[in-house]
Amino acid sequence: MGHILKDTLHDYWSRLRQTHTPFFGETMIRDRFLHILHFLHFADNSQRPDQSEEYDQLWKLRIVFDTLDDNYAKFYNPSENLAVDEVIVKYRGRVIFRQHIPKKRKRFGIKIYKLCDEAGYTCAMRVYLGKDSQSATDDMTATHATVRHLTRRVEGLGHKLFMNNFFSSPRLFDNLDRHKINSCGTVQPNRKDMPRDFGPKQLKLKRGDLRVKTRGDLTALVWKDR
Repeated sequence: MGHILKDTLHDYWSRLRQTHTPFFGETMIRDRFLHILHFLHFADNSQRPDQSEEYDQLWKLRIVFDTLDDNYAKFYNPSENLAVDEVIVKYRGRVIFRQHIPKKRKRFGIKIYKLCDEAGYTCAMRVYLGKDSQSATDDMTATHATVRHLTRRVEGLGHKLFMNNFFSSPRLFDNLDRHKINSCGTVQPNRKDMPRDFGPKQLKLKRGDLRVKTRGDLTALVWKDR
């Protein structure tokens, strides 16, 4: 079904000449498939966790998700260059952590943070379940904790990690460097530990101008293109 897309589930068993695909009917009859789909479960409802502060909103699919995530790392060694980013999986069902982002092409869906390599292979992933205050500390934001969680299996291997300004910050880069992960990315000038005079109001750059500041192994660079 992932390769042959049809308008409705019933269309996969349609006998109309213009839409008929014999494979599905020869594999399983339609009513049997719909019956299994209706009752498909991966967790025991009697084992539902208490809705405390640490309640896992993904508990019904947690075993499937963790199995996938573990096998991504088990069967593949990622290339040197990695990237952290977010993707929106289109979904209009009723779950509390469904996102509505008007500016995205897929406006309704589930947000997933992913660690991928140059080939586009998913090395690790994490579903965004809403504001994650549990993982935030005085020295680590929730976004910072997400990156650390995604990169936990590549620590000490000398990978190069690239990201956009949603994730990057000097504190995160320092933390990744301590775990032997090189990092690079665009960054907002108002992030903590950024040079105070790197904001657009302080810098009066002309076209082609460049400013660079360094602290140890960390470099901040700003330039004026057009």
